[in-house]
Amino acid sequence: MTVTEETTETEAGTARITWHPARDARLVLALGHGAGGGVEARDLAALAAALPAHGVTVALVEQPWRVAGRKLAPAPKSLDTGWRGLWPALTAPGLPVIAGGRSAGARVACRTATELGARAVLALGFPLHPPGKPEKSRAGELLGAGVPTLVVQGGNDPFGRPAEFPDGPYELTEVPYGDHGFAVPKRAPLTQDEALAVITDAVVKWTGSLE
Repeated sequence: MTVTEETTETEAGTARITWHPARDARLVLALGHGAGGGVEARDLAALAAALPAHGVTVALVEQPWRVAGRKLAPAPKSLDTGWRGLWPALTAPGLPVIAGGRSAGARVACRTATELGARAVLALGFPLHPPGKPEKSRAGELLGAGVPTLVVQGGNDPFGRPAEFPDGPYELTEVPYGDHGFAVPKRAPLTQDEALAVITDAVVKWTGSLE
């Protein structure tokens, strides 16, 4: 089916949604980007390519600061405002919406999931703490999501390796050797494509369990 774009006005500015529709959709997976990149990130692109064949429409969400061409993400409160403003467009198809995103986008999804009525949360590369500062934990955001949650984390993510995550009411899938952007070293025993397949396979299985 045809990929389409729409813009939506929010209190934080104009946002953009790129729709990758499923033919017989049963869920919408909304994916926000991180603070250092956009929706072209390898994990977001892989999910947008893979999930529609499994009945999940993927909506890639660009926050207003990215649409406006700015280089630096605003404060978390502004990111949450932009996400809230997009929610009516995300729910317009009349399907349950999984709130998701990578890094900063995952934090937004966790913070707002219960308030917005998200069906679940997908946290890609959740930044558990700033690199080298494990004492500055953001675990409370993840633990407070309040809905079924899947964390997909690189095995070598400096923002939080899988073993650092606290026990909690969520599932966690590790991408072996992956960094914060799920890049794997050339010397790793799995290829970059195989690493992305770990992500897409886990999300396909998990979304199937949400029916």
